[in-house]
Amino acid sequence: MSNTVAVVGHGMVGHRFIEALRARDTEAHWRIVVFGEESDAAYDRVGLSGYVGAWDRAALALPGSQYPDDPSVELHVDQRVVRIDRANRVVHTADGGETGYDALVLATGSRAFVPPVAGADTPGCHVYRTLDDLDAIRADAERALATASDSTPVGVVVGGGLLGLEAANALRLLGLAPHVVEVNPRLMPQQVDTGGGEHLSRMIGELDIEISLSSGVTGIEPGDSGIRVTLADGTVVDAALLVFAAGVRPRDELARDCGLAVAERGGVLTDEHCVTSDTDVYAIGEVAAIDGRCYGLVAPGYATAEVVADRILGGDAAFPGADMSTKLKLLGVDVASFGDALSTTPGALDVVVSDPIGGTYAKLVLSDDVSTLLGGVLVGDASAYGLLRPLVGSTLPGDPVSLIGPAGDAPALGVDALGDDAQICSCNDVSKGQLCAAIADGACDVAALKSCTGAGTSCGSCVPLLSQILAAEGVEQSTALCEHFTQSRSELFETVRACGIRTFSGIVERFGTGTGCDICKPTVASILASIGSGHILDGEQASLQDSNDHFLANIQRNGTYSVVPRVPGGDITPEHLILIGEVAKDFGLYTKITGGQRIDMFGATVDQLPLIWRRLVDGGMESGHAYGKSLRTVKSCVGSDWCRYGQQDSVRMAIDLELRYRGLRSPHKLKMGVSGCARECAEARGKDVGVIATEKGWNLYVGGNGGMTPRHAQLLAGDLDDATLIAYIDRFLMYYIRTAERLQRTAPWLDDLDGGIERLRAVVIDDSLGLAADFEADMARHVANYECEWKGVLDDPEKLRRFVSFVNAPDVPDPTVAFGESHGRRVPVLLGSPTLPASS
Repeated sequence: MSNTVAVVGHGMVGHRFIEALRARDTEAHWRIVVFGEESDAAYDRVGLSGYVGAWDRAALALPGSQYPDDPSVELHVDQRVVRIDRANRVVHTADGGETGYDALVLATGSRAFVPPVAGADTPGCHVYRTLDDLDAIRADAERALATASDSTPVGVVVGGGLLGLEAANALRLLGLAPHVVEVNPRLMPQQVDTGGGEHLSRMIGELDIEISLSSGVTGIEPGDSGIRVTLADGTVVDAALLVFAAGVRPRDELARDCGLAVAERGGVLTDEHCVTSDTDVYAIGEVAAIDGRCYGLVAPGYATAEVVADRILGGDAAFPGADMSTKLKLLGVDVASFGDALSTTPGALDVVVSDPIGGTYAKLVLSDDVSTLLGGVLVGDASAYGLLRPLVGSTLPGDPVSLIGPAGDAPALGVDALGDDAQICSCNDVSKGQLCAAIADGACDVAALKSCTGAGTSCGSCVPLLSQILAAEGVEQSTALCEHFTQSRSELFETVRACGIRTFSGIVERFGTGTGCDICKPTVASILASIGSGHILDGEQASLQDSNDHFLANIQRNGTYSVVPRVPGGDITPEHLILIGEVAKDFGLYTKITGGQRIDMFGATVDQLPLIWRRLVDGGMESGHAYGKSLRTVKSCVGSDWCRYGQQDSVRMAIDLELRYRGLRSPHKLKMGVSGCARECAEARGKDVGVIATEKGWNLYVGGNGGMTPRHAQLLAGDLDDATLIAYIDRFLMYYIRTAERLQRTAPWLDDLDGGIERLRAVVIDDSLGLAADFEADMARHVANYECEWKGVLDDPEKLRRFVSFVNAPDVPDPTVAFGESHGRRVPVLLGSPTLPASS
């Protein structure tokens, strides 16, 4: 006769316990009865924010969580356990039911912590914990948007940790303006250090998300637009709703009521075997206080589930400790921490590479002899996380600075640097050796590795490393754009071009899966723009754009924006020079002549952008697309009009090219140059498209670029007349746009092209694909349909609504923006910086 194990709680850890026990108990000695308080069976709570937008509960359901074909598992959802009778070993449910047990597993998890604030139970206040919570938040958000006047309704988030920033992103996706309130002096205080927190705050603040640090909420009361929230400094925020995301507390009330020992700070007290003060009762997941400490991540929770499954079947497994590493993308910003991220080890040394202009921060924590990696923090670029985290506790394979320095300086650190015992997936405790063994047994792609090892099936942060291990083991890799599209970017381009669907939701529904991600959304936005699908801020397309395209301007380090009107070929009239000067003077902007022969104006706040562009557009100027993955500039020398060496009119050609290709969206930014003779004053051979005059016409060079890895362009054709030159450039650009991969510049694209420059000549000059006329027709459509994007915004009141510093106070200037002077130049001053005095 089978014994009965009762499981109270059917979340991710409870489900993992059931899977582990059933996998080991092949003779079905144990019958499992599980009670879930929610109406849904176990779902992916780590991916809770993925529910926003899709609103599909089934998409988050954990595989097999209803056990339809397992007679040994009896699942009760929407069934709350209200009492445990330890003396008689019986659990009592809210409907009066009773279930006897031989072993009891408490997997009750945590509840959201609501600070003791007056008015915390006011209608419009929510927590961020369950699918039902998100449905309630959605209902209030939609109600607020339906009744909003001119400004975007505000959603206050109490808590600036992992959960708080996820909640802020959810409110943003719902159409609200998030305002994050954090009691600590930095965001994510448990994961990132002071330097990383400063970078994170600045980058998230640049997304027009209000942040109040070292603050809290002191009162909540009903208001005209929903609720009125009073902050610690006395500020009152009129909000549509409020979300408490200030941490969690273990759900230990059942344990307390039945007399089990609890830890000083909450949680069911257990030993290293997850056994409570009653040897028939175990605790796993967030409710378990192992030797007095609770762990709030899924990886240690899964470890406790495995331990108890082993113990119930007579094993001696013990909790192995917890990897508290985290990696995620919050609001488009990569953040990761691993090991001793906050440098608590005695004698630990920090190595920091900080790039506030590029928006990246990286810190490695090393042993006192600078040989062993103890931990680290990555903000802005977490691409090194997958390889660095498994190296914690190991000897570094190279100079620590180079491991986190600019990509061009880094050594070729790869998976070969990891030993077979390196833990690749911390959530499911999968080592490199286990993955290599699975590959040897026939797992030939990421999906197969996930299926047979469990790696990458929880938080997903190790998935890029799975691909690298496959490649290192000689397995050919997929060219899929991301997990939502099996096609490469070039394949998806042709699919979208042919199908006629012009919305991301329609494209992903027909040709992909899920709801999309930070890779495929901007990629599809770029594809739609490349084939001419209206203004990039029209309808659904607006939500797909990255930060710069979202406001048609480049975000600068202090949260202001730069304004760059187009100056075709560097040719400018005195009237336009005067106009730029007047605008810069009136708005207090710093001006700089760029390397692309135009004038950049720095220091505009988001609410000033439409005012500035109204004057520029009315004066005959247009967007310079300095913010887009598109044509930036066509640089020129003075050519044959003025230069005694000039052989052709390079200024006229540069103007013609820039006006032809302006606004052309592409996989990466494009730059061009036109030189009037071989002396190359326009540096045309350092550009994606370079044109150099000859006695007979023009030489055409392609595939060059400056930047971190400079490349000289290669000669495609020589001595061309004007019409042939333009036809060849049309074909080259369209061939590149159709076939390049995401964020691939023309130089590496040409390197990857099978046959290289000879292949390109065959396509562009000899029309080997028979697509020359098609390429030219596509370009002609682009030229005919071009409109200045900023003019499109100025003519559309709906688009103009996004350009305010504070949606709840559109006329209030941003108090975080300050300026100073350095050597006679106007420069930004970051708040708290002691280096420069703020200008008046």
